[in-house]
Amino acid sequence: MKRHTADMKVLLLENIHPRAVDALRRAGHEVEERPGSLTETELIEALEGVSLLGVRSNTKVTSKVLAAADDLLAVGCFCIGTNQVDLPAASARGVAVFNAPFSNTRSVVELVLCEMLALTRRLPEKTEKMHAGIWDKSARGSHEIRGRTLGIVGYGNIGTQLSNVAEAVGLHVIFYDTADRLAHGNARKVESLEELLGEADIVSLHVDGRLGNAGLFGADQFALMKPGAVFINASRGMVVDDHALRDRILSGDISGAAIDVFPTEPKAQGDPFDSPLKGLDNVILTPHVGGSTQEAQEEIGTFVATKLLGFVDGGATSLSVNLPEVAAPSVDAPFRLGYLHHNVPGVLASINQTFAEAGVNVTGQSLSTRGELGYVVTDTDVLPSEQTLDGLSQLDHTVWLRTWPA
Repeated sequence: MKRHTADMKVLLLENIHPRAVDALRRAGHEVEERPGSLTETELIEALEGVSLLGVRSNTKVTSKVLAAADDLLAVGCFCIGTNQVDLPAASARGVAVFNAPFSNTRSVVELVLCEMLALTRRLPEKTEKMHAGIWDKSARGSHEIRGRTLGIVGYGNIGTQLSNVAEAVGLHVIFYDTADRLAHGNARKVESLEELLGEADIVSLHVDGRLGNAGLFGADQFALMKPGAVFINASRGMVVDDHALRDRILSGDISGAAIDVFPTEPKAQGDPFDSPLKGLDNVILTPHVGGSTQEAQEEIGTFVATKLLGFVDGGATSLSVNLPEVAAPSVDAPFRLGYLHHNVPGVLASINQTFAEAGVNVTGQSLSTRGELGYVVTDTDVLPSEQTLDGLSQLDHTVWLRTWPA
């Protein structure tokens, strides 16, 4: 049985916004900040005594890391994606994982919009020539985006907002998604990726980091794109074969590309970067900054820190990506029990029977299940005895039992 305390140790990696640091420190927690990501071995060593871990996209929270982190209660992914965390392993150990699914949507959309404009006007090569002292005043290969067709691959939060903004500047929008998505505005859903690639003047990827998307876009897909089309990837680096993209740019079949994510990225600020796309005309390379605006990072810092604090302060798992979601209110009752268990019949009845036999009255209760796990938050009018709580924690289906106040 574990009780939450007001002075937990928190480790934040990869330059997480000061808003998160301030919120966690104001809540009484000891916060350690490190600017870069850590290797698996380094992370295992750093997590000794740590209850809350904050990462962005580069740090890999593997099953080995989770198995060694005995004190870890929750991981906050201060970004959209969670593929850097072994979610099944986190769930099995009862470690809650939170992310920020909406906070940097606008920032990514604005980056993609400006890249579409820059690439269709061939601004990267124009500005490079100007810096080299070459005056190249020519309209060759330069186009307006108005009236052209944008093909969006992945029509989730970012894809749909991009769809809305793109229509506002005069683009026709088509999209492809394996899930059933409602079209926004005048956007049109196509039935296959192949159909989209044959129609789109600009192709922009907005898929998630699930393993099934690895290698989604390679030589075969590039060969299906319209001659002279533009390609943008601001989703995941492992989705695209950058060597195949290089070949199509050099051949002139693709007129320009913008890439914000890469299969292998440097661990820390200032580390060397390499890519087969370096040095190519009309190619924009950015260091994974799609969501890196001050506004987005501030919002992400506040959002994820709030979720972490809601979990440790009162057991709330709302918007957790791996545990059953319970939107527990603030702790007003004399006692609260958070009980994560294997999803088997009769758990709620056994909890309530145990409390009833101990003369403890239940004043509020919320239950949710997710896959093989169930989670129940129970408020009572009195503090149960240690014997009562020990009895619950020793049930066969218990993953963990936590209590508030400490």
